Amino acid sequence: MDSAAQVDAALERLTRLFPKLIDLSLDRMHRLLADLGHPEERLPPVIHVAGTNGKGSTVATMRAVLEASGYKVHVYTSPHLVRFAERIRLVGDLVDETLLLSLLEHVEQANAGKPITFFEVTTAVAFLAFARIPADVTLLETGLGGRFDATNVVAKPLVTVLSSISMDHMQYLGDTLAAIAGEKAAIMKPGTPCVSVAQNPEALAVIAQYSRAIGAPLKLQDRDWRVSSKQEGALAFEGENVAWSAPAPSLPGRHQYDNAGLALAALEQTRLPIPAVAVRSGLRNIDWPARAQRLTEGPLSRLLPVGWELWLDGGHNEGAGRAIADLIADRWSDAPLHIISGMLTTKAAVDYLRHLAPRAASFTAVPIANDMAYKPDELAAAARAAGFEAPDVADTPEQALRAIIAGGKRRSRVLICGSLYLAGEVLRDNA
Repeated sequence: MDSAAQVDAALERLTRLFPKLIDLSLDRMHRLLADLGHPEERLPPVIHVAGTNGKGSTVATMRAVLEASGYKVHVYTSPHLVRFAERIRLVGDLVDETLLLSLLEHVEQANAGKPITFFEVTTAVAFLAFARIPADVTLLETGLGGRFDATNVVAKPLVTVLSSISMDHMQYLGDTLAAIAGEKAAIMKPGTPCVSVAQNPEALAVIAQYSRAIGAPLKLQDRDWRVSSKQEGALAFEGENVAWSAPAPSLPGRHQYDNAGLALAALEQTRLPIPAVAVRSGLRNIDWPARAQRLTEGPLSRLLPVGWELWLDGGHNEGAGRAIADLIADRWSDAPLHIISGMLTTKAAVDYLRHLAPRAASFTAVPIANDMAYKPDELAAAARAAGFEAPDVADTPEQALRAIIAGGKRRSRVLICGSLYLAGEVLRDNA
């Protein structure tokens, strides 16, 4: 059995140590980290990121700019798309499978069969790796929420960061925007600056109150920092002490200007020297798959007629639906857009899809290999409720794509969207 297969086997064993996939608490995490000798106390300086939409893009942008500046960077994100190793980057590279297996076995031994969730174990593995290998910065993304997220054990980060907060994971975080904002705001630490994008007023009120209560300086978009597009294809950032001009972010969509601005505002607050040339280079070279990613190679792409385009996006909540709708309006109005989608039942499908319905020529629902996924006929019914006129179903994205091509009379775009799990399946099968 090779290292990758052994990693999968170890992860499978660890998933059986707790009956729930998600159980928000820090008690188990503190216990495991103590048994491991507190690696969370030996991490390179941490930038901690929470939010609903844009966390990953913000982390990817910070990584690109920091690495262009010559810094060594560790990164922890979730979920992965194809391989678990995608979650852990050590000084620029995905964690080696042999090292990952060794770390998993070490954490498994230290845990000694006690109850622990999958995300808690994997976060501990990342912390062990980060503590052992020198770097200049650690970029740490929350998995879910903030207050009781397994990453929220770092006592004194350099900066905390809040991306856009909207309704998602209500079964865990609360059924109001204020409740969700309160959970995410709890990554703030006394005396540590917190950088936030412009937020819904209900969320902002909670964030501002929390920052005052604990003494965490709040650096807010359009008050303490600004980002704009002063001309086509260019970004202008104005912070408290710096001003940077750069090309538009390589990730498409107007929302990526805000994410890039958030990344730059966070980097300003670290007080690390960031050359202007690194900002320009970094924004040109952001690597973050399945976020409005154009697929130009692989079996699916080879099915396309000349002039057609195939895109992939893993967004899955209402905020993501709005962002994709803006992208369609801004850049994709020159050709019909056909949607292929699969989603999880934990997501409000109608809220996501209603933003896409007015702008799409067709909708096809496909299954996802996940116990919590909508069946295609169920998702098609949600699409109909969201405003799609005649939603279809297919057994696979390939089958859906072939049907769209067969019925197409002019150059078109096809967007596969609705779930990071579906995006991972597409990237794996289209390799």
